[in-house]
Amino acid sequence: MPLVDTDAIVLHAFDYLETSRILRLATRDAGVQSVIAKGARRPKARHASAIDLFAEGSAQLSLRPGRDLHTLTGFDVTRVRIGLAEDLARFSAASAIAELVLRFGNDEAQPELFILLASVLDTLAVTPAADARRVALGGAWRLVAAFGFAPTMQLCARDLAPISDDATVAFSHREGGVLCASCARGTPGVRMLPLAARRAVATWLDAGDPDPLDDPSLRAHQRLLREFVHEHLTDGRPLRAWDSWEKAEWAGG
Repeated sequence: MPLVDTDAIVLHAFDYLETSRILRLATRDAGVQSVIAKGARRPKARHASAIDLFAEGSAQLSLRPGRDLHTLTGFDVTRVRIGLAEDLARFSAASAIAELVLRFGNDEAQPELFILLASVLDTLAVTPAADARRVALGGAWRLVAAFGFAPTMQLCARDLAPISDDATVAFSHREGGVLCASCARGTPGVRMLPLAARRAVATWLDAGDPDPLDDPSLRAHQRLLREFVHEHLTDGRPLRAWDSWEKAEWAGG
């Protein structure tokens, strides 16, 4: 069984039997992995205090080819991100980010994606609650882009025709971005994207910070992003953490 020592972030955790826990990890060198931490709930376990949600550290994994569940033999914590647990707005936003990575991630090494995820969680952990939704939206769009699903915002997604930078445009989740007037005609499921919303998404994709957005606008952006993500997921399962994040009254503005 190959042993892997890699940086890892805990994205999901639940108790298993009397003394163990099962974790979903995002790792730098082995992608997303499911592992069992045997005996982790015993008071004197080596990594009992290191496997809280969103903790980051050096994980020692025993990977078994052909298996879906591997063994965690050690976890040396380097970062705990306490701020994510101290506020519901930050926690719900971080949970939505985690769910995105768990649903799109695979078991291939993606160090750049790992670095981006860590950066997004670090930023959220110190963000004022009122800004958590905006920060999470930016982080989620950048992660979507890192997974290879970035929407086109300047060219028509269908025929690549240039689109004016100062126009309200049609947006198609299925086509993968904005559409010119010609392609938008007869395309089912398009929605009109106001200029301010289009600029905000483009700014987030470029790792920038858009002009201030009010609460209704931020909630509209959440719906746009959720619809886009749903369109590109293939298993049809709901995004439960996203539903909770989108509906929450305390999710921050």
